[in-house]
Formats: sequence, structure tokens, C-alpha cells
Amino acid sequence: MKAHGLLSALLVAPDEDEQAPPRRSQRDWIVDGILFLLAAVVGALAVADEVGRGLEAPLLVFDMIGGAALCLALLWRRRWPLALGLASVPMQAFSSSAGVAGLIILFTVAAYRRWQLAALIGGLQLAMLPVFRSVQPDDNSLPRWAQFALVVLAMTAVVLSGMFVRGRRESRQERVRHAEAEQHLLVEQARHAERTRIAREMHDVLAHRISLLSLHAGALEFRPDAPPDEVARAAAVIRASAHQALDDLRMVIGILRDGADGEAPQPPQPTLAALPELLEESRAAGMRLHTDVRVADLATVPDSVGRHALRIVQEALTNARKHAAAAAVDVRIEGAPGDGLTIDIRNPAPVLAAGKSEIPGAGTGLVGLAERATLCGGYLEHGLDEAGDFHLRAWLPWPL
Repeated sequence: MKAHGLLSALLVAPDEDEQAPPRRSQRDWIVDGILFLLAAVVGALAVADEVGRGLEAPLLVFDMIGGAALCLALLWRRRWPLALGLASVPMQAFSSSAGVAGLIILFTVAAYRRWQLAALIGGLQLAMLPVFRSVQPDDNSLPRWAQFALVVLAMTAVVLSGMFVRGRRESRQERVRHAEAEQHLLVEQARHAERTRIAREMHDVLAHRISLLSLHAGALEFRPDAPPDEVARAAAVIRASAHQALDDLRMVIGILRDGADGEAPQPPQPTLAALPELLEESRAAGMRLHTDVRVADLATVPDSVGRHALRIVQEALTNARKHAAAAAVDVRIEGAPGDGLTIDIRNPAPVLAAGKSEIPGAGTGLVGLAERATLCGGYLEHGLDEAGDFHLRAWLPWPL
């Protein structure tokens, strides 16, 4: 196995392309130089043997010229293996010094071309053997049939070795292509997940802010005779909500821009500790909230859980403002380390069942909430209960 691996390393560059070989590296030049010297030395020994057995001068000259030409051709075996294989065929008819070079070229054809072409070159070279025996002195060391069998065995071994190297190279290239395809798929999945995360954040944050804007603007529209202090308070809320919406949008756009160059530090996101502020904003928008928070300290909820919990409450309140603006909303949150965090939000749903909301929605809010709950190892359920109320229940893990 070691000898076969060494021969493969000498004869074939690992990154060779069948149709358009790249520029030869320093290693390739060294390998081709070694093969040239090997073929030249063995060819010279063959010529010396022919001289010793009395080969005539004209045949000796042709033998040396053919062997030298085929040895030099080894330097271009990577680029034109099939052409050199065809050129080696007539030289096998008269040149004993071209024998090793011919085998090396045959190996190269088998390693870089289809096996049918390698079999064709091998068959043509083998067909020249009777001609070679007719013009070269016979050494009578082996019977003709034994010489023929040895040549057939050697050429078969060369072709099979070349096919093995070709198969191994193609397998390696296939693995590389497969790995690149998997890497591309992972990158696309990561990009899709990031886009989904950003879209979810934009929906949760901007929908909450814009729904507040819509409610306060609607109040001003339907109560043009409202006292100046109420108009001022509503305008202040509209201005603050618009400013916060712009800040949130600027943050998301910044994340998208930074993501083009690589990872960027994410800005801190609000956790469940911001729940009182969220509830106060909703009350200021005119929502009737009945809250029951049975968590000793909201700040003790882990950030990884608290961020999702706050977004779930925020989206549930946004949906209530959209579809049941005049209805009271019951918010119940309880939990403890080890028991998990339970979020239970309920509101009557007459508008949901009867008609359209004045505030448009994309219909992806509840899908995003379910994704949030699943991402952190929890679950979320929603729908109309037996009393006709819209009920949302989520459970998130709260580790010890």
C-alpha cells in the first residue's frame, strides 16, 4: 500500500482537473522531473541491453530518438494525456527505451480520462508488441507467450491503478462539493434564522408602538372638543411613541447593516423587569387592564426568559388593542425558579368574532409568539375558550 501511494503521489497531482489543468506547482515540476529521470535511466539501460544483443545502427538510432521524445513528453502528460497516449503507440513498435515512458503515459490516461480511452490506448500499445518482437533481437530468456502474458499483466495493473486513483480523486472532489453545499446551506439557514429573528423583533416592537399611536390619534380624531390638557397628554404620548418607534427601527436597521460585515454586539433588550412600564403605557392608551403578577421580583427572572416573556405580553396587549379595544384584559403572570414562568392573558373577543379591526395586522404575531416560546424550551397555546373569550397561555422554563 505504501508503494502504491508513493506511485500515485508521483504520477498524479491531487488537485488536477480533467479538462483544464491549473498551472503546475513547484511540487508538480519536481514530480514530472523525477518521472523524466526515471524513464530516461530505464530507457538508457534498455538501449545498452539492445546494443549488447547486436541491434543494428539505424534501428538503434530510431530507438534512442523515440525513447528520448517520449521521455520529454512526460513533462506535458498532465495537459494532453490522451494525445500523448496515441503518440506513444507507434513508438512501442520499435523503441525499447520508450517502454517505461509509455506505461507512465498509460497510467496518466487512466487517471485523468474515462476507462474506455485508457483501455483503447492499452490495447493499441499491446498490438504493437508483435511488431516490436519482429524488429528487435530476441533475448530468448522467456517464451513468447510468457513475455506477452507479463506485458498484459503489467499494462492491466497500470490501468487499474490509474482508475483507482481517478476514482479516489473524484470521490475527494465530491466530498469537497458536498461539504461546500452543506456549508452554503448552513449559511443560508443562519441568514434565514437571523432575518426571521429581526422580523419578529420589528413586528413585536413596532406593532406595539404603532398601535399606541393609532389609539391616541383615534381619540383625538373622535374627540375634537377634548380639554386642552387631555389633548396635550395624548399628543405627548403620540410624540413619545413615535420617537421610540423610530429608535427601535434605527436599531434594527443598524443590526442589518452591521450583519453585512460580520457579527456585531447586540444592544441590550428589555426584560420582564420592564413589565410595569409596558402596562402603564397600555393603561395610558385607554386599555382596561386587570393584572395579577405573582412574581416576587421581576428582575430575578433570567434575561433569556424575561425577554421572551415581555415580548409575549407586549404582543398579546397589541392584539387586544387591535381586535378588542373596548374590552377589559386580564393579565396573570406567576412563576418561580424551577417551576417555570406562566403567562395567562384573557379578553372578551366580540370584535374578533364580528368584524375587522381598524388597526391592520400581518397575521404573524401569534406565529412569532409560538416561535419565541419554542426557542426557549416552552410552549404557547391560544384560541377561543368555552366562554367565547380569547385566551393566550404560555409557559417558559425558569431554571433553578
